[in-house]
Amino acid sequence: MEDFERKVTISEEMETGNPNIKSFGEDSRSSILILLRKFLSIQQRRAEAYAKLRDGFAEYMISGKESTYQQLCSEITEEFSDCSKQVREMESQFLKPDCFRDDLARLLRAVQELEKLKLHLTLIMQVLKKAGRPSERLVTHENCRFKKAMHHECVHVQELTDAAGTEEAEADAEYDNAVKEAIVGVQEAVISINEHLEEVRYEIAALESD
Repeated sequence: MEDFERKVTISEEMETGNPNIKSFGEDSRSSILILLRKFLSIQQRRAEAYAKLRDGFAEYMISGKESTYQQLCSEITEEFSDCSKQVREMESQFLKPDCFRDDLARLLRAVQELEKLKLHLTLIMQVLKKAGRPSERLVTHENCRFKKAMHHECVHVQELTDAAGTEEAEADAEYDNAVKEAIVGVQEAVISINEHLEEVRYEIAALESD
């Protein structure tokens, strides 16, 4: 229903002469279309980068190769940085006098903020998954006292009490909530980003048919 209403609104604005869909000169209209199509291509680059990050993280969780994963993170960071730089340049183009489409500049800015949040939450999820639930984390013996070969006094051996069990359960619950919040946050960001991208596509269609 919202998609239909948006299409109707754009159609009505074209008929009534909304200043945001005014009769641009051919050069101006062409420039806007080029910018919007380029923006969609950049969003495709971001989607591919996320897929690469997701697959790389899944491989890391199996192989445990920290150096390979860190290299991937560096590459992805550079890719997102370049995408953001290009979108900021587009924003400035939309604000120039010969084009002045502040509505499109605001739209791109909104997507930028959502992408920033999405990446932040995605990395939080990966950090949490790397750490694992508190009750399931592997025990290391770095701080234990070794008296002789094959025997040591383990600092992890302790009497299980109700208090310790409750503390562990609370830590697990806190971990689970953090993971859930990150997942929901990413999902909400993706929905909002997709809605903005639909607006871009409607704008392209409107300019092409004008």
